[in-house]
Amino acid sequence: MATRWLFKTEPSVYSYQQLVKDKKTMWDGVANNLALKNLRDIKRGDQVFIYHTGDEKAAVGVAKALSEAYPDPSKKDPKLLVVDVEAVRELPRPVTLTQVKAHPKLKNFDLVRNPRLSIMKVTDEQWEIMEGMAKGGGEKG
Repeated sequence: MATRWLFKTEPSVYSYQQLVKDKKTMWDGVANNLALKNLRDIKRGDQVFIYHTGDEKAAVGVAKALSEAYPDPSKKDPKLLVVDVEAVRELPRPVTLTQVKAHPKLKNFDLVRNPRLSIMKVTDEQWEIMEGMAKGGGEKG
């Protein structure tokens, strides 16, 4: 079964809008050990929320993994991994960190518990709640 993820990016460095324009990209720059461990678990076809850090602090779009993790071709360290992703769709409205923190069922989400982590798993329940928030409501169901 596919796993779902959240990837963080500083929009001034690489935004979701840039991914839409590029259609696909090699997601690189991950150095944190836990984030790299998570990256190793990504499978082709997995869904990914793209989350803008910095001033925005919001999930803004959905992408899809086109590959499993592989060593970064621009680095000499085989532990530094990348994954290819493609843009799928922009969220109807951004889901802010403030909204996520305010939702009682999201209090154990890594986005709240481990805010510096750049690649994190998203449970099906967390995904559904965030999709509902992006549509302007609470959780679906």
